[in-house]
Amino acid sequence: MNKEIIFLVEEAPEGGYTARALSHAIFTEAESMVELRTAVQDAVRCHFHEEARPTLIRLHVVKDEVLAV
Repeated sequence: MNKEIIFLVEEAPEGGYTARALSHAIFTEAESMVELRTAVQDAVRCHFHEEARPTLIRLHVVKDEVLAV
């Protein structure tokens, strides 16, 4: 059993956020970070059997900023 699963979180071009697990085929999206946290937890519960479910979820949030020179 893995104790931790890591998700890459990015702002979606059309608005909201997406989250993709780095080590498993899990993807979800939501309109806000609060909703995304719940969606990620639900996705992890659905993907794993209880005995194999990670105990920690890490969200690695990536945000692009563009600066004019």
